[in-house]
Amino acid sequence: MCGKVTKVKVFWPRGPVCDSCYRAALSTPAPCATCSRHRILIGQTAEGTLLCKTCSFPDEPVERCSACGEPADLYSGHRCPCCTLAARVTDLLSVNGTSVAQPLQPLAVVLTSAENPYRVLQWLRRSPAARLLGRLVLDPGALNHESLDTLPQRAATAYVRGLLVTAGILPPRDENLALLTNWVARTVAELPARHANLIRPFAEWHIIRDARRRSARGRYTYAAHKGNCGNVLAAIDFLNWLDSQHLSLRRLQQPHLDVWATDRPTLRSRSIPFLRWSTARRLCPPGLSIEHPASQLPGHFQAEDEARNELLRCFNDTALPLDVRVAAALVRLYALPLTRIVELTEDHISRDQEHTYLAVNQHPFVLPPKLARLIDDQLRHSTPRHSTTAGRRYLLPGQSPGRPRNPLGLADTLRQHGLPARAARNTAMVDALADLPPMVIADLLGIHPKTAERWATLAGENWSEYLSSLT
Repeated sequence: MCGKVTKVKVFWPRGPVCDSCYRAALSTPAPCATCSRHRILIGQTAEGTLLCKTCSFPDEPVERCSACGEPADLYSGHRCPCCTLAARVTDLLSVNGTSVAQPLQPLAVVLTSAENPYRVLQWLRRSPAARLLGRLVLDPGALNHESLDTLPQRAATAYVRGLLVTAGILPPRDENLALLTNWVARTVAELPARHANLIRPFAEWHIIRDARRRSARGRYTYAAHKGNCGNVLAAIDFLNWLDSQHLSLRRLQQPHLDVWATDRPTLRSRSIPFLRWSTARRLCPPGLSIEHPASQLPGHFQAEDEARNELLRCFNDTALPLDVRVAAALVRLYALPLTRIVELTEDHISRDQEHTYLAVNQHPFVLPPKLARLIDDQLRHSTPRHSTTAGRRYLLPGQSPGRPRNPLGLADTLRQHGLPARAARNTAMVDALADLPPMVIADLLGIHPKTAERWATLAGENWSEYLSSLT
């Protein structure tokens, strides 16, 4: 099937099949060209369309599931994959192995209604998340966000939480905000009392409070969570530095801050919120300040030919993964950051008789026909990496149910395929500012007007220098 010279696992009417292709075929049943049932396709017609086992051998007795009686590829105990899955889900979610408790019935429905039962069966057999779920079922009081927050925050925990939210057993919540609040609680608990007495109110009354406001507006991203953690860590480092200098906040003077800013250039901007908070509460002398580093437009740009060729790759290179083509094209056409792209869902896509639109910050953009087709294909074929399809449908689904792809992982993937995002977005932003006023860009992309103004000013300077360097 793959054309490689390797050991044959099995001979099918389609031809010899290696182990990799065999496992891939078992895990991806598809509609048979003759009977239209979702089956493992082992044969093919003279025209090359694929057939199931029953249609490949029409003269042989039809294999039927002992549970439902339907023609099927028998999976275990003379049962089809769907009936096998139903039995194993019951075993997992019941204490006595005979019936699923009423509160867990929605989860049983989510698992057994998956488009691909083979993937769920594999998940039940191999996944640490399935084992964790089995342990939690034995203690119904553990099926809540608070109990899950006390567990090690590994991928299995996030997966189980996503399943329970998708099934409606747990209420949805802003996971980025929850990551921040839980991280703050753990971090403060490890601090000495003299530092915890300062960091706790700073984090809870300033950092988390602001994060909650942003979350209420639907604008608290994973990047914002990481930035807020950086603010708290900078404050902790600042207090440790004061200890090393035998200083306290009340004895702090401007020369001390200047030394700090020189010694910790990477933490300088991150420490400003803590200093302002401390000053407002008269924990340190008034009038102290840390000069905010001047915002500079990044120096990485693309030449016109490079930008055009990469966009053409996104549109035309079928060897690239579909999600890579979609994400890279959105960066290059609309200057969208990856943190915004991963939050896009099918609800952001709309259509009329002539065009397909992408809503960004509540503004619909007309999509080029090629990109519209790519997005349609991505939504159609992007079975989430988790086993179910219920819940919110992200354009780029992540590992855990109901969660989008991690923007940091997406950035790595784009780099690996030769389509890095940073320089491409910078170039797209400069191109946009050449055509539209900064205030319009701010409104369209949902960035602060001052940020758009700064981009416009700095882009003009750096872009001219960059173009000069190419001549």
